[in-house]
Amino acid sequence: MTFTSEKSRNIGILIFDGVEELDFVGPYEVFTMSNETHGREGRERPDKVTLITETGRAVTGAKGMTVEAHASIADASKLDLLLVPGGIGTRREAENEALLAWIAKTAETCEWVTSVCTGAILLCAAGPAKGKRVTTHWTYIAALREGSGAAAVLENIRYVRDGNLVTAAGVSAGIDMALWLVGQMHGEDHARLTQLAMQYDPAPPYAAAV
Repeated sequence: MTFTSEKSRNIGILIFDGVEELDFVGPYEVFTMSNETHGREGRERPDKVTLITETGRAVTGAKGMTVEAHASIADASKLDLLLVPGGIGTRREAENEALLAWIAKTAETCEWVTSVCTGAILLCAAGPAKGKRVTTHWTYIAALREGSGAAAVLENIRYVRDGNLVTAAGVSAGIDMALWLVGQMHGEDHARLTQLAMQYDPAPPYAAAV
């Protein structure tokens, strides 16, 4: 698999009712900030970042945020990177055969197939994560180990790569994973500039106050 900083990618983020907001908003911020950083570097081919729902209609997140979609699964462009976030809605969507079939088909031609938090449930149910090493939110580690088909479910780690599959732990870990992915696609220097632009340099809890 070849990764070049000059290539533009189609990045699709699947969202659904009950999605955990930061699971997808964090990576969305990373990928779109990467585009802005491209502009400052004089590059002309930023990535396209698309929010996708099953029907193309708006969804309501786990914390009550209502989000409009850019596309439905029927009219979404061919993707280079698919990101599946988590949230309480994944339990319902794990039984949604139409959505799982779309994930499986889309993943076949992606450079990267990724999840945040319990989005790993959907990647296991749809097939791309079966036989692979994955991670998820710490509260769902044990459940995912039972019958998910994953080769191993790792804990105490921010994100796990197995081939072109990358799964992140809970919620904020998606930001770390997305920055790493930007580095894979556009180079580490560009990823570090994106991180700087976001001012993403978390201090230990309660240690940042002055």
